[in-house]
Amino acid sequence: MSTTPGPGRGKDRGRFDWAALRADLRGAVPDASLALLITVLIYWLLYVRVENGSSATIKIMPMLADADEFWMYWMCQAFGWSAMLWAYATVVFGLLRSGPRPRLRRLSAARLEKWHRTTSLTTIGLMFMHALFFFLEQIRTNRDQWSTGRSVWTAFVDVFVPGGYATGTGRVAILVGLLALYLAIPLGLAFYLRHRTGSRAWLALHRFAIVVYILSAWHTLLYTTQGWFDGPFRTMLWVLQIPIALLLLARLAAPARRSERLTARGARTRESALPLSARWLGRAAVVAVLLALVAVVVSGVDGGRSPQDAPLAPWPEKWVLWVGLALFVLAAAVAVVRVRRRSEDAAASRANGPAGPG
Repeated sequence: MSTTPGPGRGKDRGRFDWAALRADLRGAVPDASLALLITVLIYWLLYVRVENGSSATIKIMPMLADADEFWMYWMCQAFGWSAMLWAYATVVFGLLRSGPRPRLRRLSAARLEKWHRTTSLTTIGLMFMHALFFFLEQIRTNRDQWSTGRSVWTAFVDVFVPGGYATGTGRVAILVGLLALYLAIPLGLAFYLRHRTGSRAWLALHRFAIVVYILSAWHTLLYTTQGWFDGPFRTMLWVLQIPIALLLLARLAAPARRSERLTARGARTRESALPLSARWLGRAAVVAVLLALVAVVVSGVDGGRSPQDAPLAPWPEKWVLWVGLALFVLAAAVAVVRVRRRSEDAAASRANGPAGPG
C-alpha cells in the first residue's frame, strides 16, 4: 500500500482516514458475525457446565451456580474467551504478514494484512463487550445493597477505571486487562492516522501492539476461573503461547522489511525504529521467553493452584504495573521520535544533495 499522497490526496494528509476505517469495518462484518456465533457457543458450553456441576468456577464461587440468574456474568466470560481467541488470531496474522512470508497463495501479504486489520477491530469490540457485561453484572449485584446511582458509579470505577478494583486477585488481574483494552484502542486505530504521523512512525508504533496480546494472556492466566486450578486446560493455555513466541522469533530473525534485519546497512539501518543493539536485545528476550514457556509446560509449575491451596496474594503490586506502563510509553515514544527524525534527516539529505550540471 502506497503512503505517498497522489492527486487530490494532499489535502487529506493530517486527517483521520475514515474511508479506510469504514472499509475495514465493512470487511469485519463476516469476521465479527463469526465471533458472535462462537461467543454464543462458548456461553452455551459454560451454561451446560454450570447446570451439570462440572464448572470449575462454581467450585471457587458457589454463589454463581444459578446460571439463569447470573447470565450476564457467564456472558462476560464467553466474550472474554472469544476476545482471547480473536486476539490470538490477529497476532498470528500480523506476525505472518511482517515476518517470513508463507508460501501459500491464499496467504498473500495483502490478504494477511486485511485479515489482521479486520480481526484487530473485532478483537477490540469483543474486549469491550467482555468489560461491558462485567459492568452490567456488577450493577446488578450492587443494587442489592445500594441505590441505582451509587451502584452504577461503583461498578464503573471497579470495571473501567484502571486500579479501581480493590479486592482479591482482581486488584492486579483487572488492571492488567484494562491496560490491554486501553492500549489496544490507540495502537489498533493508529493505522488510520498514518497519513498524519507518517507510515514509518506508524509502523514503529504498531510493533508495540504485541504487548496488548501479552497483557491479555496474562489477564486470562491470572483471573480465569475455568483455568484457575492446575490441570490439562491451564497447561493448554501455556502451550498455546509457544507458537506465538516461535512466530515472533521468526518475525524478528527474518523480518519482511529489510530495514529491520540485523544485516541491514546504510540508510536503511539509520531509518530503523531501534538501534542494532536494541534489535539484538529483542531477539535475545524472545528466546528467553520461549525457553521459559517450555520450562513452565515441562515442569508443570505454571502459577495454578489446587482446590486445597490457600488464596495467593496478588502479584505484582500495582505500582510495578504503573512503572511498566510508563516505561512502555517511553519506549514507544522514543521509537517514533527516532524514526521521524531519521526520516526527516534522510529527506533533508536528499534535498541538499549535489546539484546536477547546469
